[in-house]
Amino acid sequence: MKAAILVESGKPLVVADIDLPERLEYGQVLVRVHASGICGSQIGEIDAVKGPDKFLPHLLGHEGGGVVEDIGAGVRHVRKGDRVVLHWRKGRGIESPTPRYRWGGRAVNAGWVTTFNERAVVSENRVTPIPDDIDFGVAALLGCAVTTGLGVVVNDARLRIGESIAVYGAGGVGLSVVQGAALVSAWPIIAIDRDEAKLAMAKAFGATHVINTAPGGTAEQVRRIAGAAGVDVAVDTTGAVALIEEAWGVTSARGRTVLVGVPRAGEHVRINTLPLHFDKRIVGSHGGQAEPAEDIPRYVNLVRQGRLRLREMITHTFTLDQVNDAVALMRAGGGGRCLITL
Repeated sequence: MKAAILVESGKPLVVADIDLPERLEYGQVLVRVHASGICGSQIGEIDAVKGPDKFLPHLLGHEGGGVVEDIGAGVRHVRKGDRVVLHWRKGRGIESPTPRYRWGGRAVNAGWVTTFNERAVVSENRVTPIPDDIDFGVAALLGCAVTTGLGVVVNDARLRIGESIAVYGAGGVGLSVVQGAALVSAWPIIAIDRDEAKLAMAKAFGATHVINTAPGGTAEQVRRIAGAAGVDVAVDTTGAVALIEEAWGVTSARGRTVLVGVPRAGEHVRINTLPLHFDKRIVGSHGGQAEPAEDIPRYVNLVRQGRLRLREMITHTFTLDQVNDAVALMRAGGGGRCLITL
């Protein structure tokens, strides 16, 4: 099968034919991947932003849609022929051993789920079945961007009706946060980005106000919109140190700052910690604390009712051979969610 392989940190991915493991281990599922999203986390993996990569060469990707082709011993929650979401958060079932593929004479590592490959051996607890009428692109977004964004709103921020929110970064996760905030009737919902096209999308998905960071003075604009006290919730999806510090600064005295993006290894955020002693909070999000087996079916119902607009979040589609073009677009900050079709 064809796969995109990270061979060297900071370098383009190598698209090549690799061999599947000879048999499925206990708890493993073989999925024919039809679509994969590209998350900022993959850019971070390629660039080794968390430090040296000890697992090279390895496969990538953690949000996808596909069809189960085979199951290993012990698998009970999916069957052959099931259409599934592939996700990185743990769902139901077994956490299996991770697979090892072969590329010529070399071993190629992989985690419990990968999606930049035509077929994937994944752990049972990284797939959740969905109805056949949900297309693979939407399924891919349900693997990370949407479950993370809505989880940030519901679980991390616990955003309530009428509370205010500022969202730094209007990519796939940021747009999902905006949609989630609109679903709970937050106000105002302020989307912040440097790209006008993304801000236009945020407006279409429920942002009441948008701010372009390019001219500067973002914090002052947030306070003009939400009031001098700041917002009840500020969410950073970028991992940029300056924006994290600003998000904390525009959060009100008893508000919540939620960090989704992760700074590069060696970068440090500086904040005044005194407000932490007086009910102001800052928290790092781990995929929005999503529970895929419970959340994905509920979100599927919202998609069917038109309450969640996911297909419109996909602005660019690439083939697997074009994966490095997709990565370059993500680096440049263009578009909403990029999709790889396989």
